[in-house]
Formats: sequence, structure tokens, C-alpha cells
Amino acid sequence: MNVKLLLNVKLLYTARLWLIAFIAAIAGVPSMFARHFTYTYEGQTLSYTVIDETAKTCMTSSGHGGTGNSVCGDLTIPSIVKYGKVEYLVTEIGRQSFVSCSGLTSVTIPNSVTEIGDWAFSGCKDLTSLTIGNSVSKIGSSAFSDCIGLTSVTIPNSVTSIGESAFIGCNGLTSMTIPNSVTEIGSSAFSGCIGLTCINVAEDNPSYRSIEGVLYNKNASTLISCPGAKVSVNISNSVTSIGERAFSDCSSLTSVTIPNSVTEIGYGAFSGCSSLTSVTIPNSVTEIRLGTFSGCSGLTSVAIPNSVTSIGDWAFSGCSSLTSVTIPNSVTEISYESFQGCTGLTSVTIPTPSPKSVVGLSPVVAV
Repeated sequence: MNVKLLLNVKLLYTARLWLIAFIAAIAGVPSMFARHFTYTYEGQTLSYTVIDETAKTCMTSSGHGGTGNSVCGDLTIPSIVKYGKVEYLVTEIGRQSFVSCSGLTSVTIPNSVTEIGDWAFSGCKDLTSLTIGNSVSKIGSSAFSDCIGLTSVTIPNSVTSIGESAFIGCNGLTSMTIPNSVTEIGSSAFSGCIGLTCINVAEDNPSYRSIEGVLYNKNASTLISCPGAKVSVNISNSVTSIGERAFSDCSSLTSVTIPNSVTEIGYGAFSGCSSLTSVTIPNSVTEIRLGTFSGCSGLTSVAIPNSVTSIGDWAFSGCSSLTSVTIPNSVTEISYESFQGCTGLTSVTIPTPSPKSVVGLSPVVAV
């Protein structure tokens, strides 16, 4: 190859690498040129990645292969670490930093940290004590998912955002208090917390409120999350929308009253409510969405109103105690496997003429 051409190729390749690094820097993502190192503090060795070389900031990282740091026992994350003679301020807990550290029992996050990344402590099943520093503003998606040993969490007033599924599956949690600083809570943030009896909200919170321990938006038009240990719920008449997975895995719930004010029920809203025996859907609802009542194995009857026009994928899948269903004339679409796994279902009454799309009734006999 011509020497001049070879040099041009090498220059183009180098320029491309620097361009990637520049774009990553703008996006706030550590690039391939970011410095990675380990540091030992109080007997625990963690992996770190430099965020900003100029500002001398870094984050805990997931170690080799993104499988999390191998730590156990009590962990205190330092606010300042060293690489050689250079000091770095720890400002983030990186995504998957401690995922599935099953022997980790307690964690103290320093005040220098402003963000806890996605899946940071997911699956830390022996974690029983958690101290979050008072500078943390964001708790990422699934950050503490399936930390079944956690019995209490204090969210500091610095937190403004709690990510999707942040505490999903934390069976040991009994109560949760949302401070006035929180303005964003992702869907399913507290789903599957079967020991949770109430979600409290600071009275001066501008975005959320609590009614009888149930989480709503500020004007109570949307029901966001029901604690997993609730046995019965009377939904406020101000509610027009039940959020995605709002009652998901509330396995103790035996009854729920849905007012006529409700026009929208989010996907998976009542999925996994295995103790729910009956439900009346108000005639203001037009759509039963994906997985709305999936896994409600105790459900013996359901009243579908004439307002409903479509029944979504897996809407009633796994409702093994249902014996009969009447589809009203208003329904024009029954989607994929809407009644899959309804092993007790012996009859389905569908309108004449039948809906344009009846994919979900293929396993049962229409009468």
C-alpha cells in the first residue's frame, strides 16, 4: 500500500476514535479512553471509572464483564479515592456496580454521590441496611430491585427522581416515605413489595400525595401505586386513570372498588393480584389493555361493560378460576392470548356478529 495512503488511513482512524470520545464526553458517558482503576477502602476493593478528568470526578463501575463488584458484609463507599497520587471525588454509583452481591449486608453511600445508577444494587438479597447520602438527586431504574432483605429505606430530601422499578420486589419493605423534593416516580417503582403497608408522601410535595397509604399524583386524578400488603382499596372518585402496574403483585388484595370516574386502566394494572376474586369494570372504560388482569388466579367473575371496544394481549391470561365470560356487543377486537391459561373457562359468550379480530379466544369454545 502507498505510504501516503496508509498514513491517511491511520489519521482517519485516529480522528474517528477521537470523534467517538468527543461525542461520549458530550453525552456524559465515559468513553473507551476513560481511566479505569481499583481502590481499596476499609478492606473492600472496588472498581472505578473516571467521569471528568478535569473536574477529577469518578464513579463506581461494574468491574470486569459488567457483573458487579465482588463485595460482601458492610460496605462504606468512600467520597474520595486515589489513583496513584491523584484524588478523585466519587459522584456516582455506576449502573450494575453491585448487582447480585448476595453477601452484601449494609451500604453507606457518601454525601458526595449525586446519582445511583440503573440496577446498581439489584439482587443484593442480604442487604438489610441502607444509608443514602443527602446529595443524591436520582435513584435509577431497578436500582434496588429484589433487595428482599431491606426492611426500611430513608429517601433524603435531595432526591428528585425515583426510576422505574427502583424498589420492585423488595418484599421486606413495610413502609415508604416520599419527601417533598421528589417530582418524578417511574412506573412499577414499588411493585411486588408484598410487605409494604403504606406509601406516605410529605404534605408539601408539589407532585404527589397519599390517600389511605396509596400513592396518587397531586390532584389525585391518577392512582400511581398501591402498597403490596393492602387487602382492600376504595379508589378515590377523583381518579380518572389507574397507572401502569399500579396494583401489580398485590397478592393480598381481595377487593377493589373502581369508580365510574375512571376512563383509563394502564397495562398490567392488576397483574398478579392472586387473591382478587371479582372485579367490576366501570362503563367509562373503553379498553382493557395488555396484561391488565393477568395472573389473577383467584378471579372467579368479571363484568366487562358495553363501553369496552378492545381486550388487549394477555389481558386475562392465567385467570385459572374464571369459568365463564360474556363479551359485550361493543367489543370489536380481542387480541393475542387474551384468555391464555384460563384453564377453568368452560364458556365464552361473544356478540353476533363476532368481533373483527378474535385472536385471543382460540383456546376456548365460544357458546
